Amino acid sequence: MADQGGSGVSTSKRRPRHILSKFQEFVRTRRANAAVQFALVAAPLAALLVAIVQTAVVLLAQEVLQTATEQSARLIMTGQAQNDGMTAGQFQQQICSRATALFNCLNMHVEVQTFASFSSVTLTNPIINGELSAASLPYNPGTDGDIVVVQTYYPWPVVLAPLGFNLANMTGNKLLLVGTAAFRNEPF
Repeated sequence: MADQGGSGVSTSKRRPRHILSKFQEFVRTRRANAAVQFALVAAPLAALLVAIVQTAVVLLAQEVLQTATEQSARLIMTGQAQNDGMTAGQFQQQICSRATALFNCLNMHVEVQTFASFSSVTLTNPIINGELSAASLPYNPGTDGDIVVVQTYYPWPVVLAPLGFNLANMTGNKLLLVGTAAFRNEPF
């Protein structure tokens, strides 16, 4: 093998050292370190932010629905709904008018049941095969002294977040929000 520059080291032996030193230099370099670290953290961070925002919106919608249900249930508790001959559709409209612009009234469903005592109250799951079974929801506001349970159902659309975060409990990526009020009707 021929010497280069009189060093006595062949070119084949210098190449591995040269490659090794370039690799060591690359490992020691910190210029793009922050960009690489952010790229590794960006996807989980975005997923976490989407999950936080979505959860906050669902909690807000749930609270608005619960408040509207409780306020409208007072119409039944005080006998105003019964004395005015309010139908299920009219009562649903009362709830919807109190629920602000967050809800589409066509998707809201109301169930009003009467029971003999608080211990006999039984609530059923309105979701059957992933769908809301709204066709057979009763509307019975009762008379004075009756135990009444008012439930409002609303299928809320949810966005699927990355990394598998999913609040949906119905088909079509929807979460069933439920507002409930249980009370004894006042004498009227």
